Parts: sequence; C-alpha cells; structure tokens
Amino acid sequence: MAGLSELLTEQRIELDVTAATWQEAIKKAGALLERDGIADAPYTQSMIDNVESNGPYIVVAPGFAFAHARPSEAVHRTGMSWVRLANPIAFGHKTNDPVTLVVALAATDAGAHNTAMADLAKVLGNADKRAALDTAPTPAALLAVLTGESQPAAQATAPARQAKNLILTVCGNGLGTSLFLKNTTEQVLGTWGWAPYINVEATDTISAKGRAKEADLILTSGEIARTLGDVGIPVRVIENFTSTREVDTALRDSYDV
Repeated sequence: MAGLSELLTEQRIELDVTAATWQEAIKKAGALLERDGIADAPYTQSMIDNVESNGPYIVVAPGFAFAHARPSEAVHRTGMSWVRLANPIAFGHKTNDPVTLVVALAATDAGAHNTAMADLAKVLGNADKRAALDTAPTPAALLAVLTGESQPAAQATAPARQAKNLILTVCGNGLGTSLFLKNTTEQVLGTWGWAPYINVEATDTISAKGRAKEADLILTSGEIARTLGDVGIPVRVIENFTSTREVDTALRDSYDV
C-alpha cells in the first residue's frame, strides 16, 4: 500500500494560499490534483458536493479538513494535495473550525491509500508535528515533517473480553475520514493490548446500517451519526478523529474499561 511519500509531492503542496470560502479552499486543493493529472475538475466539484450533502464531517481534527469523494472516472490515479491557508476559514464544524490545513485525496479504489492515512493520522495526533505543519517554511520542509518516523507505541496493557470484536468507523464515503478514525482507534487498541482481539473496519453509512448488528459500536462524526439514526448499537460521536485521548474515552465508556 502507498505511503505519504508516494501519494504527496512537493509540487502538490502550496503554503499560505488565499481563499474566501470553504468551497474555494477545496477548489484550490483540487486544482493541484488537476494540474498534476491526478483528477479532473468534476472530481473537485464532487468533493464540494460531498460536504454540501453530508455536512462538514471532513473537518476531522482542529483546523484540518480532509476533502475527498468516491472514486470515479474523473480520477486517473491515486494522489493527494496539501493546501495551507493564509487565513483560517470556517467549514461549519462546531468544534474543529476554523480550518487552516486542507488536504485533498483522489483515489482509484478504497484501499490503496490506507497506509498513507495511517501515517497522516499519527502526524496530526502528535502536537509537536502538528505545530510544525503550521509553520513549515517550504513545501519540502512540510513534506519532511509528514514523512518522518512515527513516535513509538505506548506500553500495552492486558486485554479484556469483548462481545462481537468489531468496531465500525463511518463516514459518508467509507474511504476518507473513516480511515483517520480507524487508524486512531487501532492506535488506542494497540496501547491497551486489545489489537489482536478487536477488528476495526472503515465503512460508509449504507454499509454501516446493514452491518450494525455485527459490531459492538460505531464511531463517527455528529453529522454522520444523525444520518445513521438508531441502528441498534451504540453510536459514539468523535469530534477530533486524530485524538487518541478522545477515542480512548469513548472506547472505555463503551467497553466499561
């Protein structure tokens, strides 16, 4: 699976970009994909349509938006772009606004970019690296922050018993923001020593409704939780998809740890 260094290049990173609205910010990120032949203009519009249809759930962490849409004929190969805004912009998220970093992903399938998502989630969850992304003076410096070695994992603790051994992380498309939450959840389970015992799957709203009876709980955003409604299992709302502390709290509550 492709890592960040394979999906993101210096040529698709722009710093201190001016945008007046969240739509314009996504257009700026999409333009970098278009310029490099990753995707065509209809895909950029589909990323905007995704937010208009599902709400600002793509703002997965404070100040960070992950723009994406379903694979389509407008995507020629998998790649990412990165825009750091000159001025913060509100996307409408109640806790993670305003946004200064907008990353756009165009993917030809739902799995090739999983490694890159895991790497990115770890960087965003590290306070020092997150600050470095806000101050990197050049695209090369920013890319160096992203591709640096991950922090070592914490000491594992003893596992406990689970009911169905499955957690679903859910977003509108099942291949973007849900992967951030999946990776953060797996980090938490790893620190508990539960990783070998619980499977975490990223999925979309339609699949989640159909598979809810197979899972212990669902982790998702407030917008997607409202779309899901009552699915018969606990649905825990996570505001910051890269916060191991927030996910840890939700899991402890759900599993009575």
